[in-house]
Amino acid sequence: MTTTLSLEAEVAALIVEALHLEVAPGEIDPEAPLFGEGLGLDSIDALEIALAVSKRYGFQLRSDDERNHRIFRSLRALAAHIETNRTG
Repeated sequence: MTTTLSLEAEVAALIVEALHLEVAPGEIDPEAPLFGEGLGLDSIDALEIALAVSKRYGFQLRSDDERNHRIFRSLRALAAHIETNRTG
């Protein structure tokens, strides 16, 4: 089983790869906001992340989920959501 810390690193790498970011995965602060003043991502980036998560971890992140503001709050929050919901 993947530990939360290594899952955070894996998800950071997934975000960098999916969005073609010019930042190393290890440079993403797990507690920093993914959107706005953090990584500065936008709604299109959220869709790209959701697609990448779906392909890699086998479950859907839905755009109409009222929890999205919590799920996408930070790398740590996203990794915790993946840990709880992944099928593989």
